[in-house]
Amino acid sequence: MVSDGQGDKQVVMVRLMQGTQNRYNQRGVSSSKEEVHKVVDQMDRGLFPGAFCKITDDLLTGRKECCNVIHSDGAGTKSILGYLWYRETGDASVFKGIAQDSLVMNLDDLACVGAWDNVMISSTVNRNARNFPGEVLASLIEGTEEFLQTMRDLGISVYSGGGETADVGDLTGTVAVDSCAVAVMERSRVIDNAKICPGLAIVGLSSSGQATYEQTENSGIGSNGLTSARHELLSKHYFENYPETFDPNTPEEYLYCGPHRMSDSLPGSPMSVGQALLSPTRTYLPVAKTLSEQLGEHLQGLVHCSGGGQTKCMRFGTGVHHIKDNLFSPPPLFAEIQKVSGTSDEEMHQVYNMGHRLEAYCPPDQADLVIEIAQSFGIDAQVVGRTETSNRPDQSNHVTIQRGEIELTYG
Repeated sequence: MVSDGQGDKQVVMVRLMQGTQNRYNQRGVSSSKEEVHKVVDQMDRGLFPGAFCKITDDLLTGRKECCNVIHSDGAGTKSILGYLWYRETGDASVFKGIAQDSLVMNLDDLACVGAWDNVMISSTVNRNARNFPGEVLASLIEGTEEFLQTMRDLGISVYSGGGETADVGDLTGTVAVDSCAVAVMERSRVIDNAKICPGLAIVGLSSSGQATYEQTENSGIGSNGLTSARHELLSKHYFENYPETFDPNTPEEYLYCGPHRMSDSLPGSPMSVGQALLSPTRTYLPVAKTLSEQLGEHLQGLVHCSGGGQTKCMRFGTGVHHIKDNLFSPPPLFAEIQKVSGTSDEEMHQVYNMGHRLEAYCPPDQADLVIEIAQSFGIDAQVVGRTETSNRPDQSNHVTIQRGEIELTYG
């Protein structure tokens, strides 16, 4: 921390490209994935280099007016939480939520480029058959079909193209749940984040609460940062009883170092700690589709605040200073993670969504319409910030987050 000379305000400068060591890194994970971007950023970026996902020529149908989008992601280590829940309760249905997590992490990325019609999904499950029996696998498959049907009922035409289950006990002690989504769309319908520029409002759509298409309240956790969330919140009980759920190369001080069992009540919430951690990742697909239909070209960008949390936006637009000075109050789960772990503000905002997982970029006079549309789906929304011209000598993108007397700068 360094003082900026403005009263008591503290300014924290965070240089993402320096790879600073923190609690997240100590667990063998990275929020910025610097080593990946060093390679990928040098590759062909597709037809719309500034879009949220890579978009290519339509090689599937050959139509010149169309393009292809393909995306791969999964539930990550959230599947370990499902495993722990199943082992302690015998409730295999928890994996229906894990199926949703894997699907949404693909579909909501596709939504950020405008792809939500005629999407095909394929899922891959890598499991240790000794620890992950048939009844749990059945729950995963059922959860996939139930979620896709819910989306179709909401006007999102997404279908399963099958998948693969691999028994790979030498690779995993529990289970990994991944998916791949592919779509053909008209180029004219692409939401191109290259249009994110100075002078826009940033509208955040809450990650918590209960949307009209959700059956229960959502904690807001999504499917990012779960390695740290699991170890920060859960106690040594899990270290002692479930060694298959962690990397033995991680220093023990970072393994299951929290105060809670999954059945404990989460402070400030009607959920237990386990229920909050396992809260299925909210999809914004129906909202994104409506935003695109009603705002048209006024919708100048959508950002899914997944890996990188509140710094994800820094990768989009050119010469942009993203200023977020009116964020949602952190939901109880994030507040508890920070309380019990002592994780810094700068790391919290880089790892977790901290209250909103989708951002819409639009002219300020369209912000009320974005909020109204989100609220029609039962999702809280508010203007969380704005874009200005980069003040860096090289005009590089950067992010400033202001919460009370704390100012965090990334980039």
